[in-house]
Amino acid sequence: MLVETPDHPLLADFVALNDPVARRAVERTGGYFVVEGVLAIERLLALDGWTIRSLALLPRVAERLEPLLVGRDLPVAVTAADVLREVVGFDLHRGALASVERRPPCDLGTVVVPGRSQLLVAGEGLNDHENLGGLYRNAAAFGCVAVALDPSCADPFYRRSVRVSQGNVLAVPTATMHSIDDLRQAGVTTVALTPRGTTNLADLDPATLASGPVAVVVGAEGPGLSDATIDAADHRASIPMAAGVDSLNVATAAAIALFHLHAAMGPPRTT
Repeated sequence: MLVETPDHPLLADFVALNDPVARRAVERTGGYFVVEGVLAIERLLALDGWTIRSLALLPRVAERLEPLLVGRDLPVAVTAADVLREVVGFDLHRGALASVERRPPCDLGTVVVPGRSQLLVAGEGLNDHENLGGLYRNAAAFGCVAVALDPSCADPFYRRSVRVSQGNVLAVPTATMHSIDDLRQAGVTTVALTPRGTTNLADLDPATLASGPVAVVVGAEGPGLSDATIDAADHRASIPMAAGVDSLNVATAAAIALFHLHAAMGPPRTT
């Protein structure tokens, strides 16, 4: 539908995107989140199970996405750049927005299969939206069955997180955990990434990992993982680095660990 005025109902979910505080309140109250960018929306349209409330697209973007929209009964607003600018509060160069209904996070028991080779990422206190987005992108790249987050983590469905993840926040299930103990009770072997690790990451192999799901556990940049989490982990691993450098960006560290464990665990095995 061609939309020529900023007060059109199809654009209501996107008002004042440049006001983070107001947006968090509005989106949480409304039970939805916003996906920004063509790549992320292409990922959204390729996935099942998400309910799209509305799409706002510049004409050039609507033309690009047309093959994915044909035959689908979706509320699409095609509008000019100046109209979209007035709605969101800034120049939206990507020219693509989607409003999507939130889904409750999944339970670990619905994604973890004891005895089967599976990879997960678990986060404690992750408060940077870009790091969260990068973490989900890495989790998707290495076939993780879920990203488990504790209550102190930021919202992975915040617009910046979804965009940085290239839409993979929508593809990798989000699970909740109160602490690392939830992972262990679900039958997951836990590998805490920490500069204080007593094991070199490269020394973790099938002989030292239990047969079954394995989670890479990461904490926020700066404080890192809590002492309680490090102490409770099955393995405490560090990544060797040059002298004078003690840590990496959390998403980068997780990617290195996932790459190593993905190779070490090999094809799925069952007991």
